[in-house]
Amino acid sequence: MRILSVTRSDSESHGIDLAPMLDFVVNLLIFFIVTAVFVKQAGVTVNRPNLSTGMETPSKSIVIDEQGEISLDAKAVDIRALRAHVEQYRATSDRGVVVVAHEHAPTGVLVAVVDEIRLGGIMDITFTTAQ
Repeated sequence: MRILSVTRSDSESHGIDLAPMLDFVVNLLIFFIVTAVFVKQAGVTVNRPNLSTGMETPSKSIVIDEQGEISLDAKAVDIRALRAHVEQYRATSDRGVVVVAHEHAPTGVLVAVVDEIRLGGIMDITFTTAQ
């Protein structure tokens, strides 16, 4: 009696071929990237003045120092009174406002000042830093 032993070599082993699935996944990835909708997020639009435009500089300047204190035309002003000053200025002039902020001024104060200026009715705001 003869016993046959069946052994498999490595070249005869059958496995799952993953190459077609990899191609399919790459095609799906390309499809989703191409068809994705990119939403432009809202932000602050900054209009930087040119020297060639010949526009006059706004006469009202609001200064924010390093400690976050606000001054309007070299007079200290509270943030709660700033809107009233801006509304009074808007009634007499149609020009914009310059916000001069120190390099290390608190960002929250700067945002609050800009909010008060916009609530006061002036949308033409120029930003600069203190020298």
